Amino acid sequence: MKGPKPPKGMGKILKQAQKMQADMMKAQEEIALLEAEGSAGGGAVTVRVNGQMEVISISIDPEAVDPEDVETLEDLVLIAVNQAIKEVRAKSDEKLASVTGGLGGMGMPEMPF
Repeated sequence: MKGPKPPKGMGKILKQAQKMQADMMKAQEEIALLEAEGSAGGGAVTVRVNGQMEVISISIDPEAVDPEDVETLEDLVLIAVNQAIKEVRAKSDEKLASVTGGLGGMGMPEMPF
């Protein structure tokens, strides 16, 4: 007794799914290597973030360090970090869109960030 015959073209669909999965894995590896930079205060504070949303460096111009106004420096660091994260997220989304054809949210696994 034979089971139901697979729908016509199912092999092609499976191959496309396997290729998309391989492309997605490659894109995720490339995303992990991404870096983005954010800055604030005209470059007084610069922050670099990697594709895993980890801060990898912070540079602060000594002129931005005022012991009487620590709050401003904190704000500059916060702005620069958020800008770098936003930029690396945009690069990551662009790379994923090139693989999924913009099908994010259509059964595709979400990125952990």
